[in-house]
Order: sequence, then structure tokens, then C-alpha cells
Amino acid sequence: MSRSSPPPSSTAESGRSDLERPPENGSERGSRKRSRRSLGNRVAAVTRWLHIYLSMFGLASVLFFSVTGLTLNHPDWFFANVEHVSEAEGTLDRSWIDDPDSASTDDPADQVDQLRVVEYLRLEHDVRGALTEFFVDDYECFVTFKGPGYAADAQIDRETGQYFLTESTLGLVAVLNDLHKGRDTGPAWSVAIDVSAVVLTVISLSGLILLFYLKLRRNPGLVVAVIGGGVIVAVVLLGVP
Repeated sequence: MSRSSPPPSSTAESGRSDLERPPENGSERGSRKRSRRSLGNRVAAVTRWLHIYLSMFGLASVLFFSVTGLTLNHPDWFFANVEHVSEAEGTLDRSWIDDPDSASTDDPADQVDQLRVVEYLRLEHDVRGALTEFFVDDYECFVTFKGPGYAADAQIDRETGQYFLTESTLGLVAVLNDLHKGRDTGPAWSVAIDVSAVVLTVISLSGLILLFYLKLRRNPGLVVAVIGGGVIVAVVLLGVP
């Protein structure tokens, strides 16, 4: 009489199925870790690249605004207030400053050929700077030119055509200070200041991001950054009237 074999144990079957099943969870976790590590390395590489090359690109701006910040805060140390004043006078063609026939309205400004007046002053007296004001009334004209460390004012008598010109020129340090402030420097320099501000901001933020990748210096660096920010806030709150 043959004996039938016992039915397979459910425990054995579950053990074999567990052994045969691939360790999906462990491989997925490892893949995610490698993906995060790879992403972090790419971020660090891009940030390092930006920090290095923008620092070199903005080196001149950093030095310029650092040095001129000192000269601007202490102009007396660098003789920035030394001023040279020159005066001149002459006579303009009266048709340039009083020609009612060419005016389309009763406005006195329409009776003055402002372009001719400005170009004459530039050519005759080497006036520079940008034209910032050309005021006209019934009796006189006032013309103002301004540039970094420079100003010129012309007062013109419309009845006689006689004018009196005063030029004020400051030294190189005053010119640099006006460039620092962006005063009377024109639109091109204004764009240069904006670009410098963006570059310096990216340099600062990229340096802060790189600090988080330096495990040994991360905490001390953050502490120093907080202390520096606290010093600035304390000076503003306690030292500024």
C-alpha cells in the first residue's frame, strides 16, 4: 500500500517566495540616495563655478565700491572738497535767445534756440557734463550742466545776449565719490551700478550656499554670519540718530 506524500508546508512555501522575491525596497532606497547625492554634487559644482568666476568678474566692482565707500565717508582725509572755480563771459547772437517770429506759442522757451546755445557754450568754453536744466523767462536764461565732480552754470541776459559762465571742478576723489553715488553719471553708469549690485548679491548668496557643503566649517561659519548681521543691526538701532 502506497503512502501519499504530505502536502507542502505553507511556511516553507512562504519562505521560498520571500527568498525568490527581489529586494525592491533596498534598491529603491539606494537609488534615491544616489540621485540625491548626484543632485547635491551638481548644485555644489554650479554654485562653486558661479562663486569663483563672478568673484573674478566683479573684483573691480568690489574694490571700487569698497575704496570709494571709504573716501565718501571721509572726504576730508583725501582732500575731496578741494574746488577749482573758473569764470568766463561773452555775448551770444540775440537771434538765438530772443526770436519771437520763430515761436509757435507765447512761451518764452519757444523763442530760444536752446540747441545752438548749448553747443556754443560747449565749443567756446569746453563745457562738459550733461545738460540738466535750461530755464527761460522773459528776461533771462539759466543753463546748468552737471557731471561727476563738475558743474557749470550760465546766466544769459536775453535783451543784450551777454552771458556769465561759472565752472566748478572738484578733484579725482570727488569724481570717484560721485561715481559711487551714481550722481550726474548718466544712464550707462546707472546700468553698471545695477549689474554690480546683482553680481555682488549672487557672490554673497553662492558663498553662503557653499558653506552648507563644508561640514566642518558650516556651524562656525553660520555663527560668524549671524554675529556680523547682528553687529550691523545693533549699529543701526543704537548708533544711528
